[in-house]
Amino acid sequence: QVQLVESGGGLVQTGGSLRLSCAASGRTFSNCAAAWFRQAPGKEREFVAAISRSDSLDYDFSVRGRFTISRDNAKSTVWLQMNNLKPEDTAEYYCALDVTPPTYWSTSHYADEYDYWGQGTQVTVSS
Repeated sequence: QVQLVESGGGLVQTGGSLRLSCAASGRTFSNCAAAWFRQAPGKEREFVAAISRSDSLDYDFSVRGRFTISRDNAKSTVWLQMNNLKPEDTAEYYCALDVTPPTYWSTSHYADEYDYWGQGTQVTVSS
């Protein structure tokens, strides 16, 4: 069984930065694609960023240029560096793992493609 534990959320002012971490256990992390999603109150869960087995990166247009996803297979950890935060970034952030990506460079925007999820970490950006 895979466990994902997120950390790093909090309260920050507009323009500030946060770095989210997601530590994985129970699976060969290097064989997985990883992603971050977020869900604001009253809204559907939405894709934020993903990183493939080959370290190909993919971002939603709303965070491109502000957020950076990265991974360290030796530490089984994926990070989301969030800069220039805006109030509309306020949400619960979830990391997710796809343990059977179809190709070495595959990522997906679809939550259904991911097999395991963390418990979430709250990010609140004040105006």
